[in-house]
Amino acid sequence: MAKFIRVKDLLNEMGKELQLSPLTGNLGIENTISDPQIQKPGLVLVGFLRHLHPSRVQIFGNSEISFFRTLSKKEQKKVIDDYFSSRISCLVISRVPRIPAIILESAEQRGISLIKSNLPSSDLISNITTYLENRLASTITIHGVFVEVFGVGVLILGKSGVGKSEIVLDLVVKGHRLVADDVVEIKKTSSKTLVGQSSLDIRYHMEIRGLGIINIKDLFGVTSIRSSKKIELVVELEEWRTSTEYDRLGLDEKVHKILGVKVQKIQMPVAPGRNMSMIIEVAARNHLLKKMGYHSAEELNQKLLSKIREEARTI
Repeated sequence: MAKFIRVKDLLNEMGKELQLSPLTGNLGIENTISDPQIQKPGLVLVGFLRHLHPSRVQIFGNSEISFFRTLSKKEQKKVIDDYFSSRISCLVISRVPRIPAIILESAEQRGISLIKSNLPSSDLISNITTYLENRLASTITIHGVFVEVFGVGVLILGKSGVGKSEIVLDLVVKGHRLVADDVVEIKKTSSKTLVGQSSLDIRYHMEIRGLGIINIKDLFGVTSIRSSKKIELVVELEEWRTSTEYDRLGLDEKVHKILGVKVQKIQMPVAPGRNMSMIIEVAARNHLLKKMGYHSAEELNQKLLSKIREEARTI
């Protein structure tokens, strides 16, 4: 089902920051916005409505209003009536000292929310787009633990009881930062970007079996937590099975799909005596090296292949 917000959500959540003032009262505030892109539909003022997107926030600036004033009263009424008859979500008019009365009258007649702002159009477009991209992003909730290690967002998955929270607690003690424990809310903010955060109700809390619920922020301070973080690496923990052949070279790179976005994945066996927090630290460091173009396993593999070729030539 497509996500949407209502005009009243935009007014309530961004009204103060963007200096938004509804000129039509409660009219049209239940209208829905389902597209994060903003439309500045100058061509509608000449009657061209073909590429109008009613589900977007519409913005008029000084240039549109100045052109509108050049039209005759009859042309103004036809243009604005046709425009509002398209059932747009709302119209925001920026930095216009005096809004033509005919626009206000037509908006009231057709139940369209007409909103005024004192900010320039460029600021409105930038800020509203950022807000809508976040609010309308595809979202999923998964069971896991999310932590920032050396600046890398590491999502740790695994069956209940495998030790995810204990490992992350050890990472926090070492100076890394908790984002979410047990329930991770993930948003797809772009075609290649996932951002994880904790549910507001349990934010910065962690469950440790035998100890109970602890508050990481209170115990370790504000430097031990983050409200959200981009997901860059997935570590899937599982109990060590002798029948399973685990990657020993690092050449076989796996990916984990979340909301259609591929994230690098490491399948990591857990066994008594393995220092899992240290291994995850090394995994995060190695991930940073790969981002910089250094692939240790691949480099070693190429060296060995080159040596084999040289030896083969001497035979």
